[in-house]
Amino acid sequence: MTTAPQHAGSPEPLWSPGPERIARAQVTRFQEWAAERHGAPAAVPGDPAASYAALHRWSVDELETFWQAFTEWSGVRFSHPYERVLADRSMPGAHWFPGATLNYAEHALRAAEDPARADEPALLAVDETHEPRPVTWAELRRQAGSLAAELRRLGVRPGDRVSGYLPNIPQAVVAFLATAAVGGVWTSCAPDFGARSVLDRFQQVEPVVLFTVDGYRYGGKEHDRAGTVAELRAGLPTLRAVVHIPLLGTPAPEGALEWDALVAADTEPVFEQVPFDHPLWVLYSSGTTGLPKAIVQSQGGILVEHLKQLSLHCDLGPGDRFFWYTSTGWMMWNFLVSGLLVGATVVLYDGSPGHPDTGAQWRVAERTGATLYGTSAAYVMACRKAEVHPGRDFDLSRVKCVATTGSPLPPDGFRWLHDEVAEDMWIASVSGGTDVCSCFAGAVPTLPVHIGELQAPCLGTDLQAWDPHGKPVVDEVGELVVTGPMPSMPLRFWNDPDGARYRESYFEMFPGVWRHGDWITLTSHGSVVIHGRSDSTLNRQGVRMGSADIYEVVERLPEIRESLVIGAEQPDGGYWMPLFVHLAPGARLDDELLDRIKRTIRENLSPRHVPDEVIEVPAIPHTLTGKRIEVPVKRLLQGTPLEKAVNPGSVDNADLLKFYEDLGKAR
Repeated sequence: MTTAPQHAGSPEPLWSPGPERIARAQVTRFQEWAAERHGAPAAVPGDPAASYAALHRWSVDELETFWQAFTEWSGVRFSHPYERVLADRSMPGAHWFPGATLNYAEHALRAAEDPARADEPALLAVDETHEPRPVTWAELRRQAGSLAAELRRLGVRPGDRVSGYLPNIPQAVVAFLATAAVGGVWTSCAPDFGARSVLDRFQQVEPVVLFTVDGYRYGGKEHDRAGTVAELRAGLPTLRAVVHIPLLGTPAPEGALEWDALVAADTEPVFEQVPFDHPLWVLYSSGTTGLPKAIVQSQGGILVEHLKQLSLHCDLGPGDRFFWYTSTGWMMWNFLVSGLLVGATVVLYDGSPGHPDTGAQWRVAERTGATLYGTSAAYVMACRKAEVHPGRDFDLSRVKCVATTGSPLPPDGFRWLHDEVAEDMWIASVSGGTDVCSCFAGAVPTLPVHIGELQAPCLGTDLQAWDPHGKPVVDEVGELVVTGPMPSMPLRFWNDPDGARYRESYFEMFPGVWRHGDWITLTSHGSVVIHGRSDSTLNRQGVRMGSADIYEVVERLPEIRESLVIGAEQPDGGYWMPLFVHLAPGARLDDELLDRIKRTIRENLSPRHVPDEVIEVPAIPHTLTGKRIEVPVKRLLQGTPLEKAVNPGSVDNADLLKFYEDLGKAR
């Protein structure tokens, strides 16, 4: 077990909130309210760290009381009351709010019920022109109501799957809300995914409706998707309807319905009241070891978890503008849309993060008046490298928080945001996962920010670092575990009837305890340091990707016998993703083949899947049962000595590992 690295200036915070900000924060108000009514610990005067630590301890020790208090405080509308908060605490299998019924979309469109807010923007849609186009609360509610009625007319019933092959545009939000309103189950992929990637996901859940665009714009270019859509239609025999959204202006293909016709009516939405644990959406894992896992999360679980994150941790509410750079293929899109739950205006940016220049996202934050701006750690580091000066070149006076996720924000990233955006800037590095569609640790508006550290574990989340023997450790690196259930943990995986795959994914190492696959340190002053993945998932620009997808595409090329892809976090905060190829006899890794490998990956998967380097190797190492060895190779590339990275007795050809060890030393 290694000791956590000390970050420069760790004892002295980079930033601390002032007394006014602490007093105004929703988490402060919630603590006061819960102390009066539910026995929560009162705040410690003049000591926000002790106040939050006590509240957090109470929230995990008295889990049922915490969630009862929070659902009351945030005004969750249970159309049928719950019998108790938590009927079964076991993991997996915790049963939240049995007996309760509700609807997520009803909560997301609550602000539209207020006549004073009806004409305020619910959404601000931005493309690469960077000109925001508002969609008002009244208009969002009307379109969702019209589309929900049309979905019912098409025969969509509670539990039916509805899929979107869509960019981050208002139509995606409307389609999702209409699906939730009828009790359908939403699932989406971004249009830079190739047909094979999409079918690997959607075929598992057998959607009855597909919403799709004719193409998308990215990096100043138009990307036609008509051929891919035709492949999707052919590969999804369960479809009863395809809805065409003409983003590039092309007519609907034969047999497809027109989007405009489906959202034209002035129809009051009807919200199907469903059980708390009724499925809301299906998200997908990266597919490292085969098909992506289809992760099912519930209407009620996501509703209460996102309300908690957005109000207490992000401190968002009416009057805020919430911008996170994301695509519909990443859980952060689902999290972003939940900004509607707290009455915030949600900023949807559809375009390249760096077009026409690296400062693009800051320009979007300026133009939309974003109050919370979220991005990836990789983008922050790219801005630093490109010598972007956001605080000098843009009016970011409304931004009260810059948040990052996707990978740990390096210490230099914290310093750069502090120096180049604003010295009085709340920097929230957060960490969670697709698996819970939420954060385990991250933003707390009342706590100081230390360089290289996440502020604290989140409320209701019993986050711990465990050594290999299952013992909690402090100020040491350990496995990220969660020892109590969270409402947004998956109900199940799709097509996993006995739950074996679900248990194997999170509960195999420590039975009954969620093990996430990250290395973390819990510090003695209450903060959290994330050291990267402890498994072999690729994680690039905040998007988790599966190596299996890349192998499938690359190894279709006749010249490639076998391949191995690794994503390695670098000490400078970078991320190096090399692809190692074992060539077929007589093949040569010349410029022509190199170009074909990259083009094949880009066209079949996405630009993000293209490796940083393609390196020829004499062969690929495997376990004795024939599995490619990814994690030990990753460790070797990060400089771990061979004897510590892998047991040579478990490898089919241990001599091959010397090549990767030497490469790691050279880098």
